[in-house]
Amino acid sequence: MTRPRPVVCLDLDRTIIYSAAALRLDAARTSGPALCCVETYDGAPSSFMTERAATTLVRLAEVAHVVPVTTRTRAQLARVRLAGPPPGLAVAGNGGHLLVDGEPDPRWAALVRSRLAGVAPLAEVTARIGPGGGFLRSVRAADGLFVYAVVDRAALPAGWVEDLAGWCEPRGWRVSLQGRKVYAVPHPLTKSAAAAEVRARCGGGPLFAAGDSLLDADLLEHADAAIRPAHGELAAAGWTRPHVAVTTRHGGAAGEQVLAAALAWASAARAPDPSLFTRTTTGA
Repeated sequence: MTRPRPVVCLDLDRTIIYSAAALRLDAARTSGPALCCVETYDGAPSSFMTERAATTLVRLAEVAHVVPVTTRTRAQLARVRLAGPPPGLAVAGNGGHLLVDGEPDPRWAALVRSRLAGVAPLAEVTARIGPGGGFLRSVRAADGLFVYAVVDRAALPAGWVEDLAGWCEPRGWRVSLQGRKVYAVPHPLTKSAAAAEVRARCGGGPLFAAGDSLLDADLLEHADAAIRPAHGELAAAGWTRPHVAVTTRHGGAAGEQVLAAALAWASAARAPDPSLFTRTTTGA
């Protein structure tokens, strides 16, 4: 009997793709690694992978189902053009959208709506955050699923994020601070739930996952094996699990290690072995 193909669920921003600032290139070097632009916004390049990472991603797609799993909205995800063939399945909106060949799956959308009916409505949470102004540069609802605020980190009042999290928690929402953005996301809206659906649709094969933020923690928890970068919210929180490896590099170089680990794991003709992908992260 043929074993199901492995499923590799990859967070995008600051996990495998990076803004120019997040790449963290060594300014002391006369030339950095060759880069591939994977996203443009307002006519300008905005997200990148190293060429080495892009080559690894193409090889990974030859041996596994590669599934982008992101908190980006559908429109934001549509701007990204990764190396290799377009993924047949993708997850946007932190699990709110399951995209099949780029189109939202209506059955999954109906299931998400039923789950969100049990928490405080989006409008109530958006109103609690505020209309913007001052340290709140903007407040936006994302695809009718969750809300995020772009903030001035230097002007962000001490304790504001914690106070918001305390207000949101009993109403069925959680809060995450990622760079200049504060996210408020309903508890039922998870990447892990969408990944479980993807896994089932792909035949139930073993699952590998990668991510850097607190909104990725549940995805990594539910994977057979996983990896996180040495930067990001999870790194700042000291978040670890026995089956989750950590890169030794930061920025774009960490993205290379993430994909190398995924490829080594997916290529193994045996059950997931944490020591296998841990070894792939120990190089420079």
